[in-house]
Amino acid sequence: MMKMCKILEMKNIDKGLPIISVDNDDKRVFFLKKGTVKIVNNTNNTVKYVVKKGNIFGELSLYDSEAAAEETAYALEDCIICYIRSEQMEKIMEDHKSLKNGVLKIYGLRIKKLERRLHDLLYKDSATRITEFITDFVTDFGKIENDRVVAKKLLSHKDIANLTNTSRQTVSNTLSLLRINGYLEYDSEKISIPLRA
Repeated sequence: MMKMCKILEMKNIDKGLPIISVDNDDKRVFFLKKGTVKIVNNTNNTVKYVVKKGNIFGELSLYDSEAAAEETAYALEDCIICYIRSEQMEKIMEDHKSLKNGVLKIYGLRIKKLERRLHDLLYKDSATRITEFITDFVTDFGKIENDRVVAKKLLSHKDIANLTNTSRQTVSNTLSLLRINGYLEYDSEKISIPLRA
């Protein structure tokens, strides 16, 4: 960790700005110190996944530089990132197997989430997928306030549609229905669900 701290560079990124700009000569791995980031597939402009503080992204450049070039990260809120060149990260990983195992574990968890999305697409209706996604998102990114879990409303209806393989209109209808039934509260800034007993 001390070796990495000497190499890492830190940067502030304003909300809405892109973070990853990968070309063949400048591949990097990023550590998200503050904020939230969405990873977008450049070919079809869809959200692949969301990263919260304390996690890494851009690790695909360690394994598949062509696939990494197809991704761009955008700050969903003001962020602080640390980054390291992929070649430097590879050298440190060779010397420290626990770091390599940690990166592989993160990559494995992302694959597991994608498998779950595929399973949900095959076996669950759109309203269930949206409801479960919202519940997971608020639980992962939110904080407990009184008897509710509250998260910043960082994703647009289009983003949620991309992440649940539904349409924007279906997301709007489902969220409205959840609000009417008292399961969900949201406005332009926050989204909340009841705290599970």
